[in-house]
Amino acid sequence: MTDRDTLVRLARLVGIEVCCTDALGSRREASNETLLALIASFGLPSQPVLAAAEIEERARAAPFGRVHIVHAEDPNPGIPVRLPPAVREITWICRCEDGAEHEGWVAADAQAANAPVLLPLPAKLPIGYHRLAVEGRGAAAELDLIVAPASCYLPPQLAEGGSAWGLTCQLYGLRSGHDWGIGDFTDLAQIATAAGVCGAAVLGINPLHALFAAEPLHYSPYAPSSRLWLDFLYVDATAAPGFAEDEAVQRLAQSQWFGATHWAARSAPLVDYSAVSVLKRRVLEALYCRFRLHDLGENGGAQTDLGWSFRRFQQANGQSLVDFAVFEALHEHYCDTKVGFSWRNWPAPLRYSRSPEVTAFTATHRERVEFFQFLQWEADRQLASAAAAGREAGLALGLYRDLAVGADPNGAEAWADQQLMVPQASIGAPPDVLNRAGQNWGLAPINPMALRDQGFAPFIACVRANMRHAAVLRMDHVMSLTRLYWIPNGMNAMQGAYVNYPLNDLLRIVALESRRHQCAVVGEDLGTVPAGFRETMRAANVLSYRIMGFERRSDGSYVPPEEYPPLAAASAATHDLATLEGFWLGCDIAWRRRLNLYPDAEAASAEAAERVGDRQLLLGALITEGLLADTDRAQFLTESGEPVYRPALGDAIQRYLARSRARLMLVQIEDLAGETEQANLPGTIDAHPNWRRRLGRSIEEIINGGELRRLATLIEAERPRAATP
Repeated sequence: MTDRDTLVRLARLVGIEVCCTDALGSRREASNETLLALIASFGLPSQPVLAAAEIEERARAAPFGRVHIVHAEDPNPGIPVRLPPAVREITWICRCEDGAEHEGWVAADAQAANAPVLLPLPAKLPIGYHRLAVEGRGAAAELDLIVAPASCYLPPQLAEGGSAWGLTCQLYGLRSGHDWGIGDFTDLAQIATAAGVCGAAVLGINPLHALFAAEPLHYSPYAPSSRLWLDFLYVDATAAPGFAEDEAVQRLAQSQWFGATHWAARSAPLVDYSAVSVLKRRVLEALYCRFRLHDLGENGGAQTDLGWSFRRFQQANGQSLVDFAVFEALHEHYCDTKVGFSWRNWPAPLRYSRSPEVTAFTATHRERVEFFQFLQWEADRQLASAAAAGREAGLALGLYRDLAVGADPNGAEAWADQQLMVPQASIGAPPDVLNRAGQNWGLAPINPMALRDQGFAPFIACVRANMRHAAVLRMDHVMSLTRLYWIPNGMNAMQGAYVNYPLNDLLRIVALESRRHQCAVVGEDLGTVPAGFRETMRAANVLSYRIMGFERRSDGSYVPPEEYPPLAAASAATHDLATLEGFWLGCDIAWRRRLNLYPDAEAASAEAAERVGDRQLLLGALITEGLLADTDRAQFLTESGEPVYRPALGDAIQRYLARSRARLMLVQIEDLAGETEQANLPGTIDAHPNWRRRLGRSIEEIINGGELRRLATLIEAERPRAATP
């Protein structure tokens, strides 16, 4: 039996929180079994004494540290280094990104042999990623030195006194006159253009992360294979190079098989990912063959401007792109065999991205690997084009992208860096009001010790990739910057514990990338939020994510518009909540009843009764604000209390939010289009059609019907009030 005190000390040493308070106010203490499992998941020995010894040995092996982050605004910057016993003086050279060099030396205090030495650095070092060479009496090391600002970039529209609004959509759910059963980047350009013309500043979209090309039924955008790359299903095949010119493609497009599959996919009420994948894969494979013959040279060079563009894309993205493309080729190779879906079941040598066997596979499947690189190049080109179309039409900021909190442990991100990803645990959430049994999201956590050992490079790459072509980045579950709830494999969500992350370092990196990309940051801070966390985010210019249904006073009444925090993005709902009409009619409650998601009948009745009160509270808030008259209640509630939804109610809610002090106000296209059903019902996988719902109306119908212009007029009449300090 492991001594509890020893186990607790070791847990705290690696950043595991032994105790926490959940959103219900209950104090939770991790069991010995949970602590032992989580400590082992760090790659440490199962015996606490040996684990502590290994941690100490790692510290001795890197006496100067591996990465240091300093504040760009610090007038006297310095980094603490702990010198080996025999070293009393060190010299250093800082090599900056721009080629400039700075050097100096420092001596240890003879009276404090074990104390760290503060290595002074020049003031006003440029922000960026530099290298620091340190040497002293035979001990030498090179460290990553990151000089970062304290706060994120804020465009004028979101800075003090600013006021903007935007439209959000689930890209896969868009319909148009040309779609192939799923929304694509051409649709994105079309809706971005329409939003820009109507005065919107941003167009928000779901995560565009790469899913699993070989298995399209894994389609949750929040459980991707890789967050560094894009989902090829969003590529508009008709806009890819050579579509109109290639005879083989045209014969395929005119075939009976293609016509039948295309018609079925387009007319389906839900996204049929399998059909869409087959359609697009067949056409894009043919287009790649044409591209290889027409645009790429046999000697590895290029013959056309498009060919050179592709080669530059390959070169710029280096090993990361190769790793992803090789994974895609391997996954395709094994997915239809008895090996199954997970790379963990592949032949042992192929489970490691740097093995000789993977190198050999890459060589013998060169064209297939390049095909998956071609898909990423074309996806990036089309995303860039959509972003440009929106800006040119008047979208003052641009695209608002979304970064998932984690990746699927069976995907490319986990395969390429197995030191970083922790397969022995999943991330989730402790019990809260909406999920009293807690949540397990099935995503692999990142090992914070490995992340620091790698100089935060994987985190930097992930943030950088998702700020590409974006004006705003929404970080899902932004509390992951400070802690994540880990659940050991084989245990339920009630048996997890929080693991801490280096908040100050990660937040500085986000700020640095935000400044470089001129990309504002929204932090989705819903759920169990640590004390003081929102204040830290606000100081770093990260916008809080405020959902009207959750903005309540202690008596349950809705927070009035003038009490919303200015540095925030306000919205009526999210993809995880009911649409406005669905909320009013109780469609989400009906779904949970139908699927037996309530623990008992009493819980179901309690939520139904709470919704009755919420309707009255919402009407009261709108009446108090002068957006409805007291006599209007009868329009929306019958004499028996049954709800009746009318567009006038949705208009009043959007005007309420438009009046808020939040500098960014967001409108879901589902509410604009009059949708009743929500995109995702938390707590379900297959029972509810999550991430498959398509809009009932096409983009053209929405634009030509005038709803977007009418809504824009309502919002713009209210938004100036949001600029009041």
